[in-house]
Amino acid sequence: MNPRRKNLGETIQCLLVMVCALAIIPGDTLSCILSPGSVQTGSTPEQAAKIPPDQLDSLVEPIALYPDPMLAQTLAASTYPLELIQLQQWLAKNPGLKDTALADAAMKQPWDPSVQALAALPEVVKRLADDIQWTTDLGNAFLAQQSDVLDAVQRMRKKAQDTGNLKSTEQQKV
Repeated sequence: MNPRRKNLGETIQCLLVMVCALAIIPGDTLSCILSPGSVQTGSTPEQAAKIPPDQLDSLVEPIALYPDPMLAQTLAASTYPLELIQLQQWLAKNPGLKDTALADAAMKQPWDPSVQALAALPEVVKRLADDIQWTTDLGNAFLAQQSDVLDAVQRMRKKAQDTGNLKSTEQQKV
């Protein structure tokens, strides 16, 4: 094969890959990159949108005293608010399912495993689905500032312990 023709073929292939890559970039990403006014100085968008600790404390307050495994499931599931609504509706349509049958049926649904696991905790599902804006805010905060959210949980637990509202019992060791 002619070396020039081979080089031309590789160039066309490379251009095709670049065009395909550009085609899958979300709509306004290029405008942000190419727009001279979009350059921020001194901070990244994540830093600019960081939620302050006092707001994180308020955000996690309703769930901060959940046991760690339940808290972890709740935080992970909060990143899927639509699936939580679907789970709440599914639970309402399947009131006869209990225990193992409920868990098995939930596992067959196309939801994230964290959402599936909450099927056994309908009170938690209700809390999350009934205030979907709070749930969405919690999920977004958890995705953007995971360690800050976990720090807020620890601050809320310490506050509860300092006020005497969090004590060890026979059932639960704090």
